[in-house]
Amino acid sequence: MNRKQLLLKRHRRNKRIALFIGFLLLLKVGIFVAWWLPPILAVLLWVAHEAWFADSLFYSPKDNYEYAFPAGSEQPGLRLESGQLFLDTPLGADETLIVGVELKSTWLGRFVDPAVELRGLGTRDRQVFERGVAGFRYLNLTGAAEALSAGKITLRGRFCRIKGQPTLWRFRHADYQQQRVMVIAPHADDAELAAFALYSQAAESWIVTLTAGEIEAEHYRKMGMPKAEAARIKGRLRAWDSIAVPRWAGVPEAQCVQLGYFCMRLQAMQAEPSQPKASREAELSDTRLFRQFNAFTLPGDEDGAPTWNNLIADLRALLLKARPQVVVLPTPLLDPHADHICAHAATLEALKGLEWQPDTLLGYANHLHDNDRWPMGDSGAGVALPPHFYAGGEFVPCSFSLTLSQQHDKAMALGMMHDLQPRPPFKRRVRRVVQRILAGRRPSPYGEDEFFRKAVRRHELLWVLKQD
Repeated sequence: MNRKQLLLKRHRRNKRIALFIGFLLLLKVGIFVAWWLPPILAVLLWVAHEAWFADSLFYSPKDNYEYAFPAGSEQPGLRLESGQLFLDTPLGADETLIVGVELKSTWLGRFVDPAVELRGLGTRDRQVFERGVAGFRYLNLTGAAEALSAGKITLRGRFCRIKGQPTLWRFRHADYQQQRVMVIAPHADDAELAAFALYSQAAESWIVTLTAGEIEAEHYRKMGMPKAEAARIKGRLRAWDSIAVPRWAGVPEAQCVQLGYFCMRLQAMQAEPSQPKASREAELSDTRLFRQFNAFTLPGDEDGAPTWNNLIADLRALLLKARPQVVVLPTPLLDPHADHICAHAATLEALKGLEWQPDTLLGYANHLHDNDRWPMGDSGAGVALPPHFYAGGEFVPCSFSLTLSQQHDKAMALGMMHDLQPRPPFKRRVRRVVQRILAGRRPSPYGEDEFFRKAVRRHELLWVLKQD
């Protein structure tokens, strides 16, 4: 059981205890005060829970984020005076800029999302943090070098106060958009969520999707399909998405590859590298059904066996064929999803001893251990650094800016992904209505799935894991 599962287990246990105590208190009110009062109180408590206490937050908002950046990346001379940022030394273009600030929530910021508004960027940016925030946080000012150097940027706390003076870190990177890029995606849509801005503008891009993502096919079972058939058709659709959707960004079909391994089976494959691991739901033990759209054959096509050894052979063949200078892959430093952790491990194993080695490895996190809502805030906003509380190891952020037009293209790419099209469950839709009315949270204009809010932003945030 990984850390995210342990956190969820503890969260659900605490919620059950709270519900039981609440039930006892309501029962007592009904007996000793009035019989009709408990139903009214129960409805009000449920509404309050959905509006203000339904977030899955597995840490205290009073905790400081703990990031260690490389020596020499701190840029002195940043000052905040009457809400305006001033910098003594001008900045270069195309740098990743991170500003550390200490925030203190107002009392209203316990019920409405506190944020720091950044003005002077052409369009207003609002980077949102946890309700009740009281600690050190990191703003993302990538793309604002010219405005910051000119003293045009102002910061204003919304339902929070900015305490003390900010700190600026700057990170210079090679121009990855002029290089050959390969994105390793555990599932169809991971590449778009994490790195659409990079792969849509790179000199040459390859998208390699490891699994068909066939499980949890309830949407198709509602159409009357048996469980196995629903899983197979979902896998075929997502396999098609993994080949077709990158074409929207100009990636040739021949450079989009679906390996067709089965969702949530990579961990079992890794544990027994030579043993095939069949799909949980599709009644399949052959990957070739989901590889039929590929433009060329790979080692795993010989027998279609869903084994770790075949996965490594496929990845090695693709790395030698594409010879990417930059490989983008999930990072287990932040992303707890089992398939994402295994995708990282498989890529490193495939690279070991290979005659071609990329210059740079960039990591991404589409899921978090501690905060299911990150990036917090609305579509179109900047992406502040995620929560991180553990000392040890240096982090090197690498952020890309997206124009509004690029955000629209990214939103359309996500909209073409079949897995993001079904409506959320009824309870989640009710929760969003309650939060919109009572907590001021706005839905994404691009779609109902949470990833439209999380991923269609002013920034994409990656992490340098290796650089020559």
